Amino acid sequence: MFKKILIANRGEIALRIIRTCREMGISSVAVYSTADAESLHVRFADEAVCIGPPPSTDSYLKISNIIAAAEITNADAIHPGYGFLSENARFSKICEEHGIKFIGASEEMINLMGDKASAKATMKKAGVPTVPGSDGILPSFSAAKKTAEEIGYPVMLKATAGGGGKGMRAVWKPEDLEDAWDSARQESKAAFGNDGMYMEKLIEEPRHIEIQIVGDSKGRACHLSERDCSIQRRHQKLTEETPSPFMTDELREKMGDAAVLASEYIKYEGAGTIEFLVDKHRNFYFMEMNTRIQVEHPITEQVIANFDLIREQIKVAAGVPIIGINYYPTQHSIECRINAEDPFNKFRPSPGTITIFHAPGGHGVRLDTHVYAGYTIPPNYDSMIAKLIVTAQTREEAISKMKRALDEFVIEGIKTTIPFHRQLMDDPDYVSGNYTTAFMDSFKMQTE
Repeated sequence: MFKKILIANRGEIALRIIRTCREMGISSVAVYSTADAESLHVRFADEAVCIGPPPSTDSYLKISNIIAAAEITNADAIHPGYGFLSENARFSKICEEHGIKFIGASEEMINLMGDKASAKATMKKAGVPTVPGSDGILPSFSAAKKTAEEIGYPVMLKATAGGGGKGMRAVWKPEDLEDAWDSARQESKAAFGNDGMYMEKLIEEPRHIEIQIVGDSKGRACHLSERDCSIQRRHQKLTEETPSPFMTDELREKMGDAAVLASEYIKYEGAGTIEFLVDKHRNFYFMEMNTRIQVEHPITEQVIANFDLIREQIKVAAGVPIIGINYYPTQHSIECRINAEDPFNKFRPSPGTITIFHAPGGHGVRLDTHVYAGYTIPPNYDSMIAKLIVTAQTREEAISKMKRALDEFVIEGIKTTIPFHRQLMDDPDYVSGNYTTAFMDSFKMQTE
C-alpha cells in the first residue's frame, strides 16, 4: 500500500481524497495555487505545497510543478481527482516515468477511451451498442454532409476532444449543417486546440444514464449500477440521482452487463464510468467513457453499503483485486451541485467572499464542500462550491429530505444555485421522474 499520496486537485474532491487517505493511514500532500491558500484541503492535508499563481495553466495544469511537488515530498502516488489532469495521457505517462503511481488510467487507456471517436470504434468491436454515426473523425464538410444523409436528420456534431458541451451542435435540417460545422470546429479549436469532429444520430427524448464500474489489474471488472444525470444545462450536470426513475430491472441488468463487457474488453484498471444515452423506447447507446472518478460518485456510495469509491481506487492502484460481484442500489440518493452562480440572472458566476455559511444536517444528509464562512471564492475555477447529497428509502422520501436540507442550507455574501434546486424539487415533471436532457430548455425560474 502507498505511504504518501499527492492530490493533484483542489476544492471538495481534494478534501474528499484526503479524508479517505487519513482513514487508510496514508499521508497526504495537498497542492494549491496562491488563490487557494485558505481552502480547507490545504488545511487538512498532512503537507501542502504551493504550485503557482491562480491561473490553472500555471498551477493545477502545470505538470512540471506537480511532479516537483511529489518529488520533494517523497510521494509515491498521485491522485488526480476529476477535471484538470485526471484524463491527461501525458501526465499519466510522466508519473510512470518518474516512478510515481498514477491513481487513474494508464496513458494507453486514456488515449484509447479519451478520444470519443476511437472509443466508439472500440466499443463497436466489443459488442456494446453505439449510436449510428461517422466512422471516426470526419475529414471534411462534404464527408459530414454525406454521413448526415446516410443516417438521417436530426444529427449531432461533436468535437472528438470535447467535454463540458464544447464543440457540440444539434442539426435538424440540411440547410443548417454548414454553419453548425464551422461554429463547432471553431469552438473546439479554441477550447481544446483540436477541431476534429465526428457525427452521430441525434437521440430524441434522451436520458443521460451512466454506469459506475471498477476494474482491477487482473482484467476483471464489476459495476455499481446506474446514475441518472439528465438534468443538465448546456451539457453541464446540475443534479444526479440513483436509481434512475426511468430504469427497469431488465434495463439495469442489460446496461450493467454492457458496462462490464466494455471494461473487461479493454482491460480497464481503476474506477471509471460508462456513459450511455437512453431513448424514449429504452434503447441504450454508448456515448463515452470517463476514465476517472466522477463528481457525482457520492450518490453511488450512499446507496451501496460500505463502499468508498476513493478507497477502492487506491486499493486497485496498489494491486488489490476487486471482489468481482456487481452491486445494486438498496436506497435512493439525490445530489444537487451547489454552484456560485445566480440562477435568477442566467446562472451568471458569482465569486466573492462568503459572509454566512450554515450547513444542513440530520439523518441521510451528506455535504461535500471545501468552503466556510469567511472563505473567498476565486473567479479562476469551476463555480461548484458544494455537493448536497441526501439518501432515503424511496425517491419520494429523498425529494422531501432534499427540500428540507435545501431550506436549511444558508450561504450569504454570494449568489448560489440553492434557490434553483429548491424550485426544481417542486417541479411536477421532476417529481414524477418525467424528464430528459432537454428538461432545462423549458424550465423557468420563478421570481426571486
